[in-house]
Amino acid sequence: MFSSKSKDAAPQPVIATLPAAPKRNRALSAPSIISADMILQGMLSSAGDIQIDGRVEGDVRSIGLVIGDKAEIHGEVLAEDVTVRGKVVGRIRARKVLLAATSHVEGDILHEALAVESGAFFEGNCRHSDNPLGDAPPGNEARAESRQPVNGSATANAVGLFGPLSPVAT
Repeated sequence: MFSSKSKDAAPQPVIATLPAAPKRNRALSAPSIISADMILQGMLSSAGDIQIDGRVEGDVRSIGLVIGDKAEIHGEVLAEDVTVRGKVVGRIRARKVLLAATSHVEGDILHEALAVESGAFFEGNCRHSDNPLGDAPPGNEARAESRQPVNGSATANAVGLFGPLSPVAT
């Protein structure tokens, strides 16, 4: 009735295309939360954001990390973006680091950008790096050599990356 096509034309097949797989959007996903009454011993790793309000005795790796006012971390922190409001005893390696007024940090900071609020406690060395997450930590050249896999085991190499931290010489 409203078509200019003849009635003899065969119907055209409809090809449905599936939308591309959705990309993980950091802003839309909720952070993993370690509550104030929790004590975690061991390595903590996330491909997203983490908020820590309790105590972690071990290394922490994530994209975004918020360390709450009453939180404590005893280990190395590796993240894209770190906000410290509580206590960290250990090395921090991150692209962006914010030490809030309530923060207490004992350890070295390797960063791309660093902001320190008035009242923050920081004891250690800080050093700028264009790639803080890829650089080898300073002073660990000897330890890096000992991180070779045993019998070709990738697990042994991962354990070496998260081995106990050496004490900071004063």
